[in-house]
Amino acid sequence: MPSEETPTTNPTESEAKRNPFLEALGERVRNLRSRQGMTRRAVALAAEVSERHLANLEYGTGNASVLVLLQVASALQCSLAELLGDVTTTSPEWLLIRELLSQRSEADLRRARVQLVELFGEGGDAQERKNRIALIGLRGAGKTALGQRLADDMGFPFIELSREIEQFAGCQISEIHNLYGANAYRRYERRALEEAIQIYPEVVIATPGGLVSDSANFNLLLSHCTTVWLQADPTDHMARVAAQGDMRPMAASREAMEDLKRILEGRAAFYSKADIAVNTSGRSEAQAFEALRTLVRQHVQRPD
Repeated sequence: MPSEETPTTNPTESEAKRNPFLEALGERVRNLRSRQGMTRRAVALAAEVSERHLANLEYGTGNASVLVLLQVASALQCSLAELLGDVTTTSPEWLLIRELLSQRSEADLRRARVQLVELFGEGGDAQERKNRIALIGLRGAGKTALGQRLADDMGFPFIELSREIEQFAGCQISEIHNLYGANAYRRYERRALEEAIQIYPEVVIATPGGLVSDSANFNLLLSHCTTVWLQADPTDHMARVAAQGDMRPMAASREAMEDLKRILEGRAAFYSKADIAVNTSGRSEAQAFEALRTLVRQHVQRPD
């Protein structure tokens, strides 16, 4: 049986069959899968297609039917339009807005997003946003340990959003996915985040690593919290998670480190939208906390 990340067709045959559209489609499927943190096998099961069929699609050699593409889009929690790569053709206004934004830099796009949030009243109180500190990043970056220390230091409550999600659902995170699916999980995530924002004007929140994969939930977080990306090298992520005795979602993968690297690569552009970034690699917990504490207090302008 071929490995998960290995094409199922001969390279010469693959090159002969590829065309630019199918290659671009395959790249989008891989990127969306990485963003969701899903293995190819997991997507194939959720989409009810064979792993081989999905592999051919990802490598630009499979001319999938529209129904198969719909199933894959559903498994990846995106629209078929996003999968096909052109969500901004649904109205003249979309086309005009797309034209205005198409050649802008990331910095310009960020400013546009912030102004749109203000225009449509989606943002929260400015001071409360400063005093809600949300830690984002992959598992193993130190969100729980550093988040608790930061909350104690600032005199804020500390919330681990995953635990709040489990309380709403009445079961563990893994059971939510197994029993109800990824879409239900995102709804619980949204509910937990909305409640935390509503109840706490001052708080430190440790968020699930995949929250950034849902644009609605991530927008809500960015609009109402000061966000901090706790960065770490993939080897540190893996070592810390293993030290905790938890290998999810890598346990079933024979290429755990490659999977983790792809997840990090798929989410890095989203994590980088945070207001603050702190690299925890090569630092003890105390050193990482001191760096986090200093940057957060500078941003919040909260005196010692």
